Amino acid sequence: MAKVPELAERAGLDPGPALVVTDEHVADLHLGELMEAFGARSWKPRPLVVAPGEASKSMDTYSLVMDWALGVGITRQTPVFALGGGVVGDLAGFAAATLLRGLPLVQIPTTVVAQVDSALGGKTGINHGVGKNLIGAFYPPRLVVSDWGLLRTLFRSEVRAGCAEIIKHGLVADRPLATRLQRDLGSLMGLRDPIAPELLRDAAAVKATIVSGDEREAGRRALLNFGHTFGHAIEKVAGYGRILHGEAVALGMRAALHLSASLKAGSPLAPEADLPAPFAEADALVRDLRIRTTLDGLETPELMVAMQSDKKRAAAGLRFIVLDDIGAGRVADGVPVEMVEAAWAYARRVGAGG
Repeated sequence: MAKVPELAERAGLDPGPALVVTDEHVADLHLGELMEAFGARSWKPRPLVVAPGEASKSMDTYSLVMDWALGVGITRQTPVFALGGGVVGDLAGFAAATLLRGLPLVQIPTTVVAQVDSALGGKTGINHGVGKNLIGAFYPPRLVVSDWGLLRTLFRSEVRAGCAEIIKHGLVADRPLATRLQRDLGSLMGLRDPIAPELLRDAAAVKATIVSGDEREAGRRALLNFGHTFGHAIEKVAGYGRILHGEAVALGMRAALHLSASLKAGSPLAPEADLPAPFAEADALVRDLRIRTTLDGLETPELMVAMQSDKKRAAAGLRFIVLDDIGAGRVADGVPVEMVEAAWAYARRVGAGG
């Protein structure tokens, strides 16, 4: 944290007024240290602390940020520092993208999900009652400062949920990473040095490499949505914030693996059937997260309707990311509804893990 101001200056930002957006939980843990670091280098930060959780990715909180930022006085050179997890990063990033048509953005991610995924690549936005992340902008940060030591303040459930995104990176684009996770997932979830920081770094590199070649998701970047069409529907029907994003993605990946196997077989697999290779191997890796999220109380018709509002829809209908093999993801359009329903039934039977 102490190096954030120096790194910001090396990225071309001048010491002076700055906006810092964080949430109540992160502020209690880390805001004081960041403010002290700024003070030591003649910065003049103004912090705004919002409520924690997915509910802050809303138009109301976005308007609060707008009113605050415009009220304290900003110029187009005033940077926005997003100190927090995915919610803060998306919210503050969208504010930076739209204030005065664009302020410099610095992401300081404090969760596993943010460090390996959401803080990278420039996706920003807020939720709408119709669906998740439907209002937003592609807006790359000027700088991302990730300190894996900050993750030690997280609850174990938050670390496990974040590791779902790391598994996702391996399954869709990096078989060697997936193989390492089969061996070292326990060390990663335990944040044990040196294995955990190495895996965090390499997972972030997968995201950065894909995004650098497809910034606006016109092609290969879509692979990073593996499990998310299912997962976002789960979050919406359950109520935003009631299930951690990574937990929903873990359950979504298991559904997507069943769908992948059905597509390869050419017909819907029975929900009670074991998945064939290589999908069983991938499914076992997700199960090893030991996440207890289930579809209890969430009805399949509601989930199917929620999918229809997913922003990744194509003109021809729902679009899914599926696997042909571990490390080999692809886009599947025009998927038969029977296969999707069978995938939901499989996810209902097996849960996210545990």
